[in-house]
Amino acid sequence: MEDVPTRSQAMGQLTWTVAGSQVLGLAVIAITGVWMGHYRGGISWSGMQQFNVHPLCMVIGMVFLYGDAVLVHRVFRNETKRITKILHGVIHCMAFIIAIVGLVAVFEFHRKSNITDMYSLHSWCGIATFALFFIQWILGFSFFLFPGVTFSLRSSYKPLHGFFGIALFALSIGTCLLGILEKIFFSIPMTNTGYEPERVLANVLGLLLVAFGISVGYIVTKEEWRRQPLPEEQALSMDFKTLTEGDSPSDS
Repeated sequence: MEDVPTRSQAMGQLTWTVAGSQVLGLAVIAITGVWMGHYRGGISWSGMQQFNVHPLCMVIGMVFLYGDAVLVHRVFRNETKRITKILHGVIHCMAFIIAIVGLVAVFEFHRKSNITDMYSLHSWCGIATFALFFIQWILGFSFFLFPGVTFSLRSSYKPLHGFFGIALFALSIGTCLLGILEKIFFSIPMTNTGYEPERVLANVLGLLLVAFGISVGYIVTKEEWRRQPLPEEQALSMDFKTLTEGDSPSDS
């Protein structure tokens, strides 16, 4: 009985922390939109504004939606594991599609403007992150949603999937920070004060990206907030192990 208030308090803290992370994530999207819309001339699929599609899509897809996909297993604690897996995969799929739009936009803009592709550390990190994200998504689908994978194989891959999921999320944010720095350096003229409104806005965006990343990382790594298997999931897991490995429930 003493554990009930503690667990209830922990879940309340989780709710508020998740809500705070969502406020930070939405603020990141809003400030990116303001930057591209107010200071960079708007968002369009033609002219100079086509480039502006790129940062907005990458922030929505590879940062906000990616972060929310990582949080699925913490937020939807009372849903079945299969539902959370499917939701996790669907959100990642949405992130992937939006990121593709952002990549096509910047490569098309470079082609129309006769700008060399892949000339900066930001672009190298960006392509590497996107490629690894795609591989991670394919492997996750194959191991956790595709039937026929053995229990031991899933168990051995699960820690790697979790590690690379967090690592790629951190790499996505780091790549965004490199992009912000590159944009500030090449596109915002320096005045005597150095506190131009656009430069300040870009710096605030960078800080919010870091804050969003820290909040998601904190939620995911806090042991007390780890999703506990439902009783029926434990029974199904034992049955799955028995069928695929030839073990009996007493062997585990």
